[in-house]
Amino acid sequence: MSFYVSLGSFLLVSSTQMDEIVAGSVLYVRFLFVARGEHLSYLTDLFKDGCGDIDDQMGMVVPWCEQLRVLSHTSVGGFRTRCGFNSTLEALCAGVPMLTFPIFSDQVPNSKQIVEYWKVGWRVKRETGSDYLVSREEISELVKRFMDSDSDNKKEMTQ
Repeated sequence: MSFYVSLGSFLLVSSTQMDEIVAGSVLYVRFLFVARGEHLSYLTDLFKDGCGDIDDQMGMVVPWCEQLRVLSHTSVGGFRTRCGFNSTLEALCAGVPMLTFPIFSDQVPNSKQIVEYWKVGWRVKRETGSDYLVSREEISELVKRFMDSDSDNKKEMTQ
């Protein structure tokens, strides 16, 4: 199973948080990161400098993709999202569980719907806003459990 990470088209997270997201997300699962602007150049540099060549990794970084098409692919087992309305709808339509990482506005109530009401996701961070740092250890443990297709929690989210 692959883990799909979309960083959105605006509202950049800090480079410190980006380091934590990358380190926590790529250890256990195949991945596809979609990033734009500063995020894209930062991730590309990070993989080249700190994570070996991208081709040698278990995944890739791209500047754009057809998100619904990616989410609909049978190899995608999880989606790390900031919970924008379109991303939420596309993941719901594709039946892909979500790790939510809301920052502001509609993302916070969308995350609450995903996690508490629809029960098709888990929330990565408990605090709102972009200043709260989620550690690579927290992210790594969460991604590892989230992507375990044999776990009862995962089975409940994908029914």
